[in-house]
Amino acid sequence: MDMDGVIIALCAPSRYSGFATLGDIAMRGGLLKMDSAVESSGDLNAFRPPWWLRSAHVQSVLPSLKLRRPLLARRARGLLQASRDHVLDCGAGVRLLGHYSPQADGSGGPRPLALLIHGWEGSAESLYILSLGAHLYEHGFDIFRLNLRDHGPTHHLNEDIFHSCRIAEVVGAVRAVQDALSPASLSLAGFSLGGNFSLRVAARAATAGIRLRKVVAVSPVLSPHRTLTALESGWFVYHRYFVRKWKQSLRIKQRIFPARYDFSDILGENSLATMTDLMVRQHSEYPDMDTYLSGYSILGDALADLRVESHVLLADDDPIIPARDARDLAGAPQLHVKVAPYGGHCGFVDRLGQASWADRMAAQILTA
Repeated sequence: MDMDGVIIALCAPSRYSGFATLGDIAMRGGLLKMDSAVESSGDLNAFRPPWWLRSAHVQSVLPSLKLRRPLLARRARGLLQASRDHVLDCGAGVRLLGHYSPQADGSGGPRPLALLIHGWEGSAESLYILSLGAHLYEHGFDIFRLNLRDHGPTHHLNEDIFHSCRIAEVVGAVRAVQDALSPASLSLAGFSLGGNFSLRVAARAATAGIRLRKVVAVSPVLSPHRTLTALESGWFVYHRYFVRKWKQSLRIKQRIFPARYDFSDILGENSLATMTDLMVRQHSEYPDMDTYLSGYSILGDALADLRVESHVLLADDDPIIPARDARDLAGAPQLHVKVAPYGGHCGFVDRLGQASWADRMAAQILTA
């Protein structure tokens, strides 16, 4: 999620104080089941923010708070100075824009590359993407920050509109990066919907000829149905934010392709569920919203064919992604789930102005 400009008051901290580790996830009947036990030992294995950062809403807003951009820009200076734009041929005439930052030490030779994918209505410039990118760049990774279709300054690249079931083009983008840059190794890291896309790419990597080393998914969308319900019934700030951002995106698309699109019906609504239903029925190949939402769920057997070491980082207090849904993930041996008691949605902030716990955990996983 991207929550630029939202200012909130601190809320009461969660009652939990530990961290559910891989040892707390038991495979039963082919699905992952999470026990209630928690572990409080270890460094990166126990996310413990100070009390004033424990609110789920504070955690969810801080990663994208606009006030943090100048400070983060300084930390990401090397990443941004090395950045080069790449328009990727993703197959079937689809083009996606990304930003490639190779290491600038002049030593040459292939490097490990981390490809980062933002959340819905974010972009390759989202603060959480820059934060993780800067941290991994400092650890010697080349970085590729991908924009999903119609995110960032990309509405003009493809006439068809974005929806979350467009997995083929993201698979194509990852394969195009691999073929063009020939990294020493290729890993994915994504946030929210970007984490969902990353895991779906990993499940298709072998058949697509993609040689993925590892995947880290932070607060990935697990059940689109339940996430939509959480947005519709939860804190109004999240709902209002996504309605505003989505409408802004649709207006840009309509302005660029006026002969193709008239979104007046969708733009006249203020319910994400109603807007999604109209988008699906009027502008997608799916017969109804339920079929569409099921199309990008990663529960059940969606990840059963996963052959890439993949790590999911969830927060028990996430106001958008119910962590309990992880019980219904396929029990693939390569899938590892960590559930922290705090962290909100894509948060995991325990030190202002520095890399988040999620950044540090991702670096630990990808460099191990």
